Amino acid sequence: MRTVAMKSVALEFTRTGWTTTFQDLGRRDTERRGVPTGGAADQHSALVANLLAGNPRGATLIENLGGELAFVPDTDVLLAVTGASARVTIGGAPVGSWSPLVVPAGQEVRVRAEVGRGTRTYLAVNGTLAAKTLLGSAAPDARMGFGQLVARGSRVLLETEFRGFQRRFFEPPLFRLPVPVLRFDEGPWLVDVVASHGVHAIPGIREVIEEAEYVVTPRSNHVGLRLDGPVLHPDTDAEIVSHGVPVGALQIPHADELIVLGRYRSLTAGYPIVGVASRASLPLLGQAGPGQRLRFRWTDRDSAIRRLARCEAEVSALEHAVAEAFAAVGFMAPLPHH
Repeated sequence: MRTVAMKSVALEFTRTGWTTTFQDLGRRDTERRGVPTGGAADQHSALVANLLAGNPRGATLIENLGGELAFVPDTDVLLAVTGASARVTIGGAPVGSWSPLVVPAGQEVRVRAEVGRGTRTYLAVNGTLAAKTLLGSAAPDARMGFGQLVARGSRVLLETEFRGFQRRFFEPPLFRLPVPVLRFDEGPWLVDVVASHGVHAIPGIREVIEEAEYVVTPRSNHVGLRLDGPVLHPDTDAEIVSHGVPVGALQIPHADELIVLGRYRSLTAGYPIVGVASRASLPLLGQAGPGQRLRFRWTDRDSAIRRLARCEAEVSALEHAVAEAFAAVGFMAPLPHH
């Protein structure tokens, strides 16, 4: 291992997407104060990007929604791009996503997501991005006036120890790592749902939801996905007492639509909650854009927990592999946090 002084880097953004923001995994212990956790819509892709760039899981990074992202670093940097399937180039040459990449000073990086294969890409750069924070997080929250937008022409500063690897003969991809890449089906994406008990029962709703296909509408955002498809409403006009709602809750409002609540949802609601998307399915929902078709499959809690445990084991395996690979070429990656 070696100890290297920090250096300052500037990233000049020549293009940004429809919405490009600073992002991280969200706020901790703020929901009891009425503030949503927020954070990256696709948490899996965000934390994997950070690990591949040699950062802690929750480090600040860039989330890009739609369009093309492009920037030029003024010195060599180590980075990774994950999330939606995308074409990534460095100085015009195609390179792989979901892999550590070294970008020479002055070379433009371009990232464009493929249509229909996710909507958000994540850019992590080794080091610490200079971003404002609110309640301990760089995650934006427009309702609190904390936009965190990165615009075309923005000059984003970075503090990093990266000065290249001791061994120079690597070509992208730099390493063979056990990367748990997020997969996108060609047809409707399948989402696991755990039944919600004790909130409000609607007879027949499970059968309706499981047999139907839903389409994400343009009114969707970080607060929730609004889906066009069949729903059933309660057979009574009795008012539902406001209750807490988790991320991923399937909610049926008065309108004929199904809503899957996201990380910026309100913390309480008075609409029926008929199920909750499994935590392992949330990254896929975070990538669903307008026009995306979804199907839902009911599962039990034990199965959902086992699937989540498998996902976490894959991430932990990557974390250890990255640390070993970077150490082998003379660059120290952060030690795993448990």
